[in-house]
Formats: sequence, C-alpha cells, structure tokens
Amino acid sequence: MRPTWDRHWMDAAHLAAQMSTCASGRKVGSVFVRNNRLLATGFNGVPSGYPHPSVCNRRLAGIPSGERLDLCPCAHSETNGIANAARHGVSLEKSTVYVTCRPCGACMGMLANVGVSRVVFDGDYPDARSTEIAGFARIELVPLSGLAPAP
Repeated sequence: MRPTWDRHWMDAAHLAAQMSTCASGRKVGSVFVRNNRLLATGFNGVPSGYPHPSVCNRRLAGIPSGERLDLCPCAHSETNGIANAARHGVSLEKSTVYVTCRPCGACMGMLANVGVSRVVFDGDYPDARSTEIAGFARIELVPLSGLAPAP
C-alpha cells in the first residue's frame, strides 16, 4: 500500500531535516506543497556562507529550547523554506507546510504573512504564541497524530 500524501510529504520534511547545520543537534525540516506539488524546502541552520558551528552556545549555557534565540546564528527551517521560495520567485499562498516540529510564534507569523493555509507538524515546540497566531490567521494546524498511519 502507498502512504497517504500527508505521510509522504512529512517523510520528505524529515529527509530535509537531515541537512541541518544546527550545532545543538536539533534537526528540523520543512516542505511547502500545493496541490501535491513541491514548492520549496528548508532546514534549520546558519545563513549561506556562514561557517557551520561546532558547538551550540545556548546549550552550553543551559538555555532551554525556544529561549534566547538571539544568541544563535541559525534560522528556523520555515524561515529558510520561505527564503528559498522567495529566491526562486515561488508563491507559497494557499500552500501546506509539513514541518518536523510545531513552528514557533515568529515562524507562524511569517507563514501567515506568506499565505500558508495549513501546517502539518510532528513534535511540539515551546511557544504558546504559535497556536494563537494560527487561530487569528485561520491556519489549520494538524499534528502528526492526526495523520493516517503509514501502511
């Protein structure tokens, strides 16, 4: 049996996550899709040309996930996916993004601003603003547990 489209695209997001350059070890990937066609991908990591970090200063300082992001040069996977789409002139309006963890509030705001209509995610992220922003922007949130199981 074939997997569902949602399962297929979530698997693709997990594959994108393997490209992460985040020194913390947290690997996050995202895949933007419309009408079952791939639009853009992203993964968390440093900007193009920036040296890949060998240690995570936030982890060394004991800073919890989701806090003091200003100390990290990495961008989240959703931000990088949006940037990749913009670089190639691809609209993300009315698309679905599959992401390996719930977007943070800042990323959810960007997803709202580019017109994403649905977010399918696997795993949580400690930022309550995310759900609030999605609600106001009428973005459908679908946790992985809401997907049909793989055959």
